[in-house]
Amino acid sequence: MTVDPSGRPDPSGPPSGPHAVPHSGPSSGPPPLVRLLQDFSLEANRYVDSAGGRNDMHRTDLNALAVIMQHTARNQIVTPGVLRKELHLSSPATTALIDRLHKSGHVIRERQGSDRRQVQLRMTPKAYRDGGAMFQPLARHMGAAMAEFTPEELEIATRFMTSMIEATVRAGQEAAQQAEPSPADAP
Repeated sequence: MTVDPSGRPDPSGPPSGPHAVPHSGPSSGPPPLVRLLQDFSLEANRYVDSAGGRNDMHRTDLNALAVIMQHTARNQIVTPGVLRKELHLSSPATTALIDRLHKSGHVIRERQGSDRRQVQLRMTPKAYRDGGAMFQPLARHMGAAMAEFTPEELEIATRFMTSMIEATVRAGQEAAQQAEPSPADAP
């Protein structure tokens, strides 16, 4: 992407810069924007690994806390089954994950409502504090990068990223369905 006279990226120009990937046809790899999304995903994963590692937390632990936060923000109950399904874990792996999060003081197990057999998971204040501390550097740098864009540009980027997330979710669902053998394929 070239830069216009004001210093802003010019999407109509040819790719340039450290992340530019020339695109000359289907055999040359993904389009530059897709490549940038891949680069962003990779760098975000590296950050999560680094931040989690400094706090003796695995990426799965942080993903579990993110799932709990998302469901809590929507006033939805989070159970071990929800975590298992969302993180694609086996039941024993889910139990081990919850045990780690409980032992580290990040999650509590509660039994509420009419069905006292159902275990509900809640994040602790410690989880929110630790998460804030782990991700504060990323938030600070991303905030500074976002400040370089106009509200209109950020609105377009928001619409784009929302669309990309939705497309990725649909692709994941399609891939999961393809991985499941149909009854006709059973021996």
